[in-house]
Amino acid sequence: MRIKHYILFLCCMSAFTACKDEEYVYPNVLTEMVDIKTDSSGKLSSIDTDYGSSYKINERSGLEGFTPDSVYRTLSIFETLDSESNGMSATLYSCQFVISAIPSTEDKFTDGIKTDPLDIERIWRSGDYINMVLDVKAKDKTHIINFIDYGINENPDGSSTLSITLYHNQNGDYEAFTKKAYASVPLWPYKEKLKQGDKIEITVNTYKEGVTKRVFNY
Repeated sequence: MRIKHYILFLCCMSAFTACKDEEYVYPNVLTEMVDIKTDSSGKLSSIDTDYGSSYKINERSGLEGFTPDSVYRTLSIFETLDSESNGMSATLYSCQFVISAIPSTEDKFTDGIKTDPLDIERIWRSGDYINMVLDVKAKDKTHIINFIDYGINENPDGSSTLSITLYHNQNGDYEAFTKKAYASVPLWPYKEKLKQGDKIEITVNTYKEGVTKRVFNY
């Protein structure tokens, strides 16, 4: 049971919402990128954080209609509860898809490699992911974001570096407005290939810095 989405589109970023009301004042909540699991009926059933905590999602409307027995990477707003009767649970107030494709090798991009520019607002590692908040200049066309796996190379000190490049195809869209996109590079596919002390290098083509790299410890 793993992330089902290999390519997600910017037009879908706000389609996955639960109980979203701009006039509502949330209680003491967490806003995090998390994995949300569905049960055999396709209902959102549990939240797994990048820090090892797991919460059963409390019953409410709007949790149905998803792919059964799957994992969705999301940016979620939720309140955690701990009670003797219900254990560790959470009330889910809002969530939306995060782009979390398993990186593909260059040959899998049969229409060529696209690295149209965008900007990095924030990038960080948590758990088995490298997360990004991206500023994308767009108007009304579908943008495609994915990750290119350029392989693992050995370093002089005996460590290895995994090289990932952000794929971005803006499809000739006008750069009219700045929109947020959320992405997470999954590292769990590399558990048998990387070890402690290795590096992950993320390459992104940006407006502000040109082609820039960010390096993280595995």
